[in-house]
Amino acid sequence: MIIRKLALAVLLGSIGCNVQAADEFVVEDIQIKGLQRVALGAALTHLPISVGDELSEFRISQSIKSLYASGHFHEISVFRDGNAIIYRVKERETISGITFEGNDDIKDEQLQESLDNSGIRVGETLDRSVLTNIEAGLEDFYHSVGKYNAKVSTEITHLPRNRINLVFDFEEGDAAAIEQINIVGNELFTDAQLLEKIELTYDSPWWNFMAQDRYQKQTLQGDMETIESYYLDRGYLRFNVDSTQVSMSPNKEGVYITLNVTEGEQYTVSEVEFVGDMAGYEDTIKRITPLRPEQLYSGAEVTYSEELISNFLGRFGYAYPEVKTIPEINDEDKTVKLVVSVDPGKRVYVNRINFSGNDVTSETVLRREMRQMEGSWLSNSWVESSKMRIQRLPYFETVEFETTPVPGEEDLVDVDFTVKEQPSGSFTAGIGYGSYSGLSLNAGIQQNNFLGTGNRLGFQINTNRYARNANISYTDPYFTIDGISLGGNIFYSEFDAGSANLVNYNQTSYGTGVNFGFPINEYVRLNFGAAYKSSQISSLQQYEQIEDFYSIFRDPDDPDAKLTFETFDLNGTISRITLNRGTFPTAGSSMSLSGKVTTPNSDIQYFKGKFDSKFYFPLSRDHSWTFLTRLEAGYGNGYGDINGNDYLLPFWENFRAGGSDTMRGFENNTVGPRAIFRSSSTVPGLPGENEILGPDSDTIIIDNRRSVGGNATLIGSAELIFPTPFLDESYANSVRTSIFVDVGNVWDTEFELSDYEELDPFYFNQIDDYSDPTRFRASTGLSVQWLSPMGPMIFNFAKRLKSQEGDDHQFFSFNIGKTF
Repeated sequence: MIIRKLALAVLLGSIGCNVQAADEFVVEDIQIKGLQRVALGAALTHLPISVGDELSEFRISQSIKSLYASGHFHEISVFRDGNAIIYRVKERETISGITFEGNDDIKDEQLQESLDNSGIRVGETLDRSVLTNIEAGLEDFYHSVGKYNAKVSTEITHLPRNRINLVFDFEEGDAAAIEQINIVGNELFTDAQLLEKIELTYDSPWWNFMAQDRYQKQTLQGDMETIESYYLDRGYLRFNVDSTQVSMSPNKEGVYITLNVTEGEQYTVSEVEFVGDMAGYEDTIKRITPLRPEQLYSGAEVTYSEELISNFLGRFGYAYPEVKTIPEINDEDKTVKLVVSVDPGKRVYVNRINFSGNDVTSETVLRREMRQMEGSWLSNSWVESSKMRIQRLPYFETVEFETTPVPGEEDLVDVDFTVKEQPSGSFTAGIGYGSYSGLSLNAGIQQNNFLGTGNRLGFQINTNRYARNANISYTDPYFTIDGISLGGNIFYSEFDAGSANLVNYNQTSYGTGVNFGFPINEYVRLNFGAAYKSSQISSLQQYEQIEDFYSIFRDPDDPDAKLTFETFDLNGTISRITLNRGTFPTAGSSMSLSGKVTTPNSDIQYFKGKFDSKFYFPLSRDHSWTFLTRLEAGYGNGYGDINGNDYLLPFWENFRAGGSDTMRGFENNTVGPRAIFRSSSTVPGLPGENEILGPDSDTIIIDNRRSVGGNATLIGSAELIFPTPFLDESYANSVRTSIFVDVGNVWDTEFELSDYEELDPFYFNQIDDYSDPTRFRASTGLSVQWLSPMGPMIFNFAKRLKSQEGDDHQFFSFNIGKTF
């Protein structure tokens, strides 16, 4: 028998249910019909009644509310059949898929995150009331960025088995343009002076595509704070933005902004008083604080002083100091007394230092870089230093940390470091193409974090058209706990110089070396080493620059015989590194001075010295724009004599330039002095070579294609690093783009040009062009560097700046495994 009396119609009609009630009765059976996804037992647990209970209209209404509160149903009807009560329900639909269309300003990931927080995700049931609120919230967001015509609607598609698809359709429209910004009440500074300080602009020229002429509520709020700071930094302590009016044009495409301000007058600091507990550092705090009497009040200096005191106390374990500056304003004489209140709080100690994200790298590698120790007080300088040291390791992309209070302990915190690893090993390979050298290839393997130990292992077997070499090297940077490093290497190589863009000679060499180093302080390190090398030279194409060297060692009876040299050398390096990161640094500097000298018992006695430096100057707060300068200088020569002849620097030890690692835009070994060949008979010039007929029918041939290097070099570079266009910010630490100018040259200071003065001046000048120490080569171009899964890659697009015949042409190179 169906319940005859309709109950609670007015009360529950707004939530879409149909309730029929009867006189009170004792329920003998409870049935729930229409269930699909929800189990019967689960539904019954939400009912506040059971068999045997006496039901009334009130208890029936309560049971309906309880079922709605479960969140499983969107429609409920109640019927009575005798002493049985029947609930007929319609379950909420399950979300099968969510799609976004037309959203350009908000990414799909951001939208999905917002929906997740509201409980709208695939596999969950749909609450339509929440959906309505989300639509309204999204429209409010668009209004906050000036898109007042934006609309957000949701299309629901019903699927079998009580499932639905949701499609969010966005009509974003264009942001309202700022038609005018008016500032009312300013007399001390003009509208133009104030407007140039803020981001929002109007009536910008067409070419200023960076102008922010679209209205955004958040940007306006920031601009108001900027104007306020501008006045406060100049002593106008009573400055105030009284009101702000934002009005729209009828079509909602234009915005008019009016700021009403009160400037007030300038105030001077009459006195600076420090109160509170300064943890025994009162004298130091007073000295380092820049606030002084008789100075014009500056809001920026007040804020800086507060941060300075907080950071100073943070060095000594006071992690949460409270520093507040209370101004006591005297409006009569326009002065202000600054009362600096300092409360250091309790000294905080480090309970544990935890690491996460180091899936490959051993925790020991991270802990040995720590300057903050467990059990000692928390020092912000020690923690920052620890972070910086980890960032300098070449196998971490990012390093972050946070301090977490230990529950139940007021003076204990955990320091949690989170690292993101990047490829520490690389398959080093390269491919390049030049108009003279043609296609060149190379390959190798390097592991900078061997088995996660932080040790460096290199096993390279490289082969290309001009070289074959094998090299095994190993370095333990923490051979002792004090940071003393130990390493060594063994190598073998065969080199065909003629195919490598040099004059013809073949060199076979092998050797071994050992090195160790120790730190002087956090930034300076010393390294020392010793090495043995055996070199054999054959098929040497003699040229004028090596005549003095070759004449010492060649066999007059067999001038084509191979030359063999054994050398023992001692080497050392002092380096100072303050870079903020090991890979793609954006601030700090790197400088090194290195040298080596062969021992007197070597077959050749010589020395070489080299200075390298890089300075990074960040141009923006986020370091996305950085200016880089680079300088490389080197000099080498022989010492002592043999059979009355001075030793010279071996030609295979010459400095050379050209290529991605030295001067971009030039092919390998093309910068510096060219080989000069002289003979007493006339021969035709080779392709790309100049033939000069000198006096007495001597023939002078200058090789235009290749440089033979020299014993001195100077190379400089200026580089502007900027955000890679059209690339997501998440790739900022793995892709770097820059424009550069490289300038430099290589010279042979021991080669006597005066020996050729008897030539015609025209020809002598041509020779002099290739050795003039005042002449520099230069190139400019674009560089893109990428930390790929198989190692670093670099793409260079460069053009030489014309400095001699044949230099004015473009050059492209692509390399894998280069060091940045």
